[in-house]
Formats: sequence, structure tokens, C-alpha cells
Amino acid sequence: MRPAALLLVLAMSAVEAASAAAPRPPNFVVILMDDMGWRDVGCMGNTFVETPHIDRLAKAGMLFTQSYASAPNCAPTRACLMSGQWTPRHGIYTVVDPRQPPGSPWHKLLAASSESELATEVVTLPEALQSGGYATAFLGMWNLGRGRSGPRTPAGQGFDTVVFPETLGFGKDAYFDGEGRYLSDRLADETLAFIEAHRRRPFFVYLADHAVHAPFDPKPELLAKYTRKAASTTDRRDDPAYAATIEAVDQNVGRIVAGLERLGLTDDTYVIFTSDNGGTARYTAPLSGSKGQLYEGGIRVPLVVAGPAIARKGAMSDVPVASIDLYPTLLELAGLAPAPGEPGGAARLDGTSWAAVLRGETPPARRLYWHFPCYVGRATPSSAVRDGRYKLIEFFEDGGRVELYDLDADPGETRDLAGRQPARTEALAGALHVWQQETGAAIPKGPNPAYDPAADRPRGAAGPNDSRAGRRKPGPGTGTGTGR
Repeated sequence: MRPAALLLVLAMSAVEAASAAAPRPPNFVVILMDDMGWRDVGCMGNTFVETPHIDRLAKAGMLFTQSYASAPNCAPTRACLMSGQWTPRHGIYTVVDPRQPPGSPWHKLLAASSESELATEVVTLPEALQSGGYATAFLGMWNLGRGRSGPRTPAGQGFDTVVFPETLGFGKDAYFDGEGRYLSDRLADETLAFIEAHRRRPFFVYLADHAVHAPFDPKPELLAKYTRKAASTTDRRDDPAYAATIEAVDQNVGRIVAGLERLGLTDDTYVIFTSDNGGTARYTAPLSGSKGQLYEGGIRVPLVVAGPAIARKGAMSDVPVASIDLYPTLLELAGLAPAPGEPGGAARLDGTSWAAVLRGETPPARRLYWHFPCYVGRATPSSAVRDGRYKLIEFFEDGGRVELYDLDADPGETRDLAGRQPARTEALAGALHVWQQETGAAIPKGPNPAYDPAADRPRGAAGPNDSRAGRRKPGPGTGTGTGR
């Protein structure tokens, strides 16, 4: 062989060897539940609902005991997750309900308006991963734009594969199709099919299952199981229909984890399980409040993370983290920098990566913020900040009244310390107001001239995307919703 040819062969061999030695970027499977509260799984202490697969995932990974949704209901949390931004940045503050526009007679204040769609100028998490070579898939409920195609739908916001329930033959918001197949099962089927089809390259799956949203429509066999189980308890939170929907979700988490194992992808894949907001009032104790509110019951959610970089399997972390943190965390784990097109540059990513927490490190302290200048259900416009163990909530209806809580000593927020700790209260309120100004947070516009304290407010599901037309008759214990 000629020397030049030999050198070429050696150079090619070196490139191939370097390529073979380069670690494969990790895969990500993010499972976002709808309305699943902080205590609704076994690993968080629930003794009525059986979630063996999620519990095993926690033992194989890390359980975050102080994880938060970045908003107290559906759409804004999903926007925060997709954008890595605080709610004032993207302007999606709530689920837009045409039955409750700002100025409705049961509103004391003129609530701030909310966007209903995520702007195309935002470089989303899937777009950032897509630019790094990832195959991307969305399955389930989007709630950040109407329609099935276009620039503000999942296909226009960075997802190669898009599967809506309607794509699978399910009626609007129905949990069973005409052949009796359960939506969570079918979404898991499609998730596994995508993973198998893309197993040879890094992939990102965003599975947004809304099964745990009232009114519940559980599998009959699971409903019967929990009806029998509830007969031996006196706890009013032990609702058979609710428990049955959660176990059905857990079964499919187990199926997805088993599928990754079968394909030899466990060591290359992060599985992340969390929720879009706190639970409904019946299920959030010992926390106060529920979805729509900025008390802990409305924003604290389960978070389980399993994957290759976790230093100590089965560890629990009490580091406060939030939905906006998922974006920078996944980018760091993937070895990618924020996309250069991010509005305002990388600084516009408000989230903080918690990859260091997975490695067993202690990250620097930082503040978490929430802003909900709207009405939903029983909730009124409010804003909040958490700094270390202390959390302050501002209520706009009451002239900016604030409450202060020590979450380490009082996670149920039963003792308001605002009057006893005026200096701390003033400092946190000042920090919250600075943040509101810096982010351009929309503030309620003052008293509502149409306010009528005797006015009836709408009840049940909120808005067009929450109707249950055509669904099967619900089982016993079925609840009603107050909005996604």
C-alpha cells in the first residue's frame, strides 16, 4: 500500500474510532399528567392509590419532594415547560375560557387578559433539541394553540411526530373510543412505536396524558377494585374513580419503562414524570389550596426522574425546582447550548438546570416566582415568590394584601407570618414587585364596574377544550372540573 493511501486509511480509522467512542446523547421521555396532585402517587405517601411502576421509577432514579408547576393550571405551565420562561414572558397566564372573560360580573377586579397560544418567536424545547439532532414526538393534549396544523401547533413548534387523541379516533375529551380502548393505553402504544422507530438516534418524547382530569372515566375493572378497597376506609380523599385513573396511568408508565428495557435503551434514557398543576381540593391535603391557587396544593406536584447521570439511585431531593427548569436541564444533559434564536439570547431562559442535583451536587439558592392575574374556579388574581424556606403570596383583590409562610415548618400554610415578620415580608414583597416590573407582568386593571356579588359563576369544565361531549357515563365518585 502506498504511504498516502496508508495515511488515509489510518486517518479514517481514527475518525471511526473517535466516533465510536463518542457518547450517545441521552434520550428523554417526559410524561406530563393533567391535574395530578403532589400526594397522588405511592412514592409521595399515598397509601390508597397503587402506583408500583412510578414508585419503582423513583427507586431507580430521584424523587423531588419540592417540585412545582410554574403556574396553577394547565396552559401556562405547558407554555413554561416549552419555553423555559416565566409566565409574563410568554403572556399565557391561564386557560382562556370564553365564559369567564375579564370583566365578568362575579370578578371584583378587571382581570388581566391572557394569550391562548404560544408565540412562534419562542424557540421551544423541542426546537432546541431538534437542532441538536433529536427526533421529537408530541402525544396527547397540547393546549397552546388551536387546530391540528399550523405554526402554533406542535408540528409548527418543533415536533416531527404529532399524535392527538383525535388522531387515534377518540372523541373530543373522551377517554374511551368506540371500540372500548382506553386513551392512556393508546397513547402509550404510540409512544412505544415512536421509540422503537427512532431507537438508533437520540429522541425526545413529550407525552401529555390528561387522564387524571375530572370528570373521571376509569376502566371498569380498576373502578371495581378501588370501590371494594374504599369500603374498608373512612378517608374521604380515597375516591375510587380518581384512584382507578391514576393506576391506569401507572400501568402505562410501566409499559414504557419495560419497552425501553426491551430495546436496550434504559441506560441511555431519562424518564421524567410530573404534573401540570396541583390537584383538586378533595385530594391535596395536607397541603392548602388546590389548582388555580398559589397555595402549595395548587402548584406543588410530583416529580420523578430516572436516568444515567443520577449519582445515587433512590435519592430524594428537597431542592425547589419548577417546570421552567426542564428546558435548561434537558439541554445541559444533552450537551447543547440554548438556541441562538432564543428571544433576548440565553438570558431569556428563566429556568435553572437541575442536572447538578442529579449528580448529587447542591446548586446555588435562587427564587421561584408565580404570577396568576386571572380568575379560575374559586381562585382570585395573585402573585407569589419563594425564597429558601419562605413563601409570600400577594392577593390583588384585597389591595395587595400579602401572606407569608415558613414552608419548612408549615408546609400546609396554616400560619400566616406576615404580621410577625414585617421586615422579611417587606423584603419579599419588594423582590416580587421588582420581578413583576422586570418581566412586564400584567396586573389586574382595578375594580370591575360590572361586579355583582350576587352573580352566578359558571361551574364544571372550563371552556371549549374541556367539554366532555360524547363521553361514556362516568362511574361512581366522578368529579367535576374547574378548568385545565
